[in-house]
This record gives sequence, structure tokens and C-alpha cells, in this order.
Amino acid sequence: MIRKIIKIDEGKCNGCGICAEACHEGAIGLVDGKARLLREDYCDGLGDCLPACPTGAIRFEEREAPAYDEAAVKAAKQAQAEKLPCGCPGTASKAIHRKEMPTEHGIVPSRLSQWPVQIKLVPVNAAFFDGADLLIAADCTAYAYGNFHNDFIRGRVTLIGCPKLDMADYAEKLTRILALNKVKSVTVVRMEVPCCGGLENAVRRAVRDSGKVIPMKVVTIATDGRIVG
Repeated sequence: MIRKIIKIDEGKCNGCGICAEACHEGAIGLVDGKARLLREDYCDGLGDCLPACPTGAIRFEEREAPAYDEAAVKAAKQAQAEKLPCGCPGTASKAIHRKEMPTEHGIVPSRLSQWPVQIKLVPVNAAFFDGADLLIAADCTAYAYGNFHNDFIRGRVTLIGCPKLDMADYAEKLTRILALNKVKSVTVVRMEVPCCGGLENAVRRAVRDSGKVIPMKVVTIATDGRIVG
């Protein structure tokens, strides 16, 4: 069919990728550093990408092209959302490999070894869980305890949450994480405030319901930053 569709001038394209981000249908991608129309049937011809292009490399043309396939676009979006916990690329799981670095000039290097860290966002079968010593910490603990990275995050896979603010019971998801992966140990770091008991209780239930014998310890931080338990 003859219809309106975009055309990309690769000579003008600087490879910034802004058009790909502006294209809600996923029709545009970067190939060898240049924007390219990857799927003609994903292009709806509305041109959200045109004003996004800083070099004027995109324009409309009318030519023979397959019809816009809305069902295929929706299916592709759904498939991508299922890969990522909230459909956002920032939640894709990855290990972070760091060189051992000393503290210099009072600056403590990050010890975080993976992403994401939120209990609600992390995939239950992320590869970094296997063989891990797991730290499950209340959000506030890293702010209350000054040397949190060195004393708790270092050498562990870290998950954080707040059962009060999230209004969540993490037990079911944590049970799946422990059941599906070879976690070596679990350390819970919580605040002394009563609402943090919800996090500790969820972890205890998860360890029990996982059907495994996993060493677990709980560290309690006072609001003034002291370790009190």
C-alpha cells in the first residue's frame, strides 16, 4: 500500500539516538552508529521522531510500505515488559564487577555488586544470586550507619526495601529467590523502629518456606547510627 512513512538521511544522522527514544512503537534503532527504520510495519506515520531529531535527518515520504501493524507493536511492547520487572531499562539485572580499591581522602568507594537493588524490582532468577551471601536491608539503614558499604554491602548481593512505605509483604518473593537460587547466607540489617520488624519477619518466613537450611543473622541499627543488636 502507498502510505506516509519516515525516511532517515544517514548522512545527516549523528547517532544521538534521540529519535529511537521518541519512537514509542520501537520502529527506529541504531545500527553501526546511525539511526535506521528497523520495522516499517511498526512506523505509524505520526512522526513523533521528527521534532526530536537535532540534525533534521528525518522527514516524511509517501511510498509503498506495509501497513502499520498495531497488534505487532503491542505484542513487542508486552514481550519487552515481561523481560524487565517494570518495563523500564533501568531495572534490567546486571552484575557489577569492581576492582578492590582502598578508601582514599575520606572517600569510600561503592561496594555495590549488582543492579537492581529494590526487592520489588529484582528478578527472582537473576544470575548474581547463585552462590551469593545475601544482604536484605531496610532503606534507612544505609543513611543511619556511616560505614554501610564497607561493613555490610561489601562481598554481598544487596536487596533493600521498606515494608511500611511499600505497603508490601516481601515474604513470597524472597521465598522464591531463596528457593530458586543457591544462596549461601542471609544477613538482615534493620532499624530499631517497630515497622522494620515487618522486614525481619518476612525474611524469617522466606528462609523457613524455602525448604532450605540457610544461615541467617539480624543486625539492628539505632536511629543515631549505633549497632544495638
